Amino acid sequence: MTRHSHTRALTSETAALVEGIADQFAIEGQYVVGEEVNSGHINSTFRVTYELENGERRRYILQRINDKVFKDPLAVMRNVECVTSHINWKVLRKKRELGGQTLSLYPHKTGRFYGSGKGGGIWRCYNYLEGCQTYDVVENARQAYEAGRAFGAFQNLVSDLPPGEIVETIPDFHHTRKRFEALMAAVEEDRHGRVVSVQSELDFILGCEEAFDRLLNLVEKGLLPIRITHNDTKINNVLFDQETDEAVCVIDLDTVMPGLSLYDFGDLVRTATNPAAEDERDLTKVKLRVRIFESLVEGYLASAGPVLTQEEVSQMAFSGRLISLELGMRFLTDHLNGDVYFRVSREGQNLDRARTQLCLARQIEEEEEGMRSYVIKVAKAR
Repeated sequence: MTRHSHTRALTSETAALVEGIADQFAIEGQYVVGEEVNSGHINSTFRVTYELENGERRRYILQRINDKVFKDPLAVMRNVECVTSHINWKVLRKKRELGGQTLSLYPHKTGRFYGSGKGGGIWRCYNYLEGCQTYDVVENARQAYEAGRAFGAFQNLVSDLPPGEIVETIPDFHHTRKRFEALMAAVEEDRHGRVVSVQSELDFILGCEEAFDRLLNLVEKGLLPIRITHNDTKINNVLFDQETDEAVCVIDLDTVMPGLSLYDFGDLVRTATNPAAEDERDLTKVKLRVRIFESLVEGYLASAGPVLTQEEVSQMAFSGRLISLELGMRFLTDHLNGDVYFRVSREGQNLDRARTQLCLARQIEEEEEGMRSYVIKVAKAR
């Protein structure tokens, strides 16, 4: 399903605020109009139109960073600036099509790439890529290939940027052992008396405990490199060309942090292979689409293959299972704690979310050997 950016007109007060902020950035021409983009993101997003002297109009994206979610918005901006500048530098130097170009930040009048709004908050301005669309669900193998290629290209482009250059804005984001410990603490406390109804889920998780430390142990042994990673590799963070349906660009870089390439690939597998809704109650609809997985592998290795180590490649099939387990544990922890982290619109929603993730993890485990063989085959054929 295509996600078109729905927009709505601004109130006169917001319009004045947006125009005032937009004019602080290095945008050529005269401000014409602004509209709010309802793209479901965490930040407040606006599309502004400017007119040049010759009558040509250009559009830009103006965003206010949500400082309730990102407690240190300046650290987020430093990370985004570092990554986008590096990618743009690399694309300009190499002059070769990597399918993973990035958005460009416009300078603020202070010389930085962000400014403060009249009513507070940290704002930034990006170029607007015309003629692009996004998808919420991977519909076919070609889309999966393109999404894999785009995130692989992102990994390739940042592979020579030292992880120490950026800040870990959410500590231990993918530390699966700590996620498990948080779940066990929630079980121990059982503050809402919900443990009795989730025993089968807990039994399944306890049976998977050997998986939680696998990648962490490989890092400790120096067999997996710490890299700069995207950390939100859903297909709706890839812009597709409306005419060719090719991936143009990876967006939403607010969660870029030091981590493992396998966390990114695993989250791509988790979100792309299963067509069911994240809170689907009918678990027969949760399906691991192996053909989609294979296309993700082909696309990812086509662009990231040259920079990945042998150990990274050999753990690609496992990574989807690990991230599905990890998110399943996070949803279950929140269910036991009374739904305090993930927003819910009905009772039991976090439990349903947990069940879909654990169901997918179980299916990946059943198919993992064949999936791993396919990864190795594609990597060898390159």
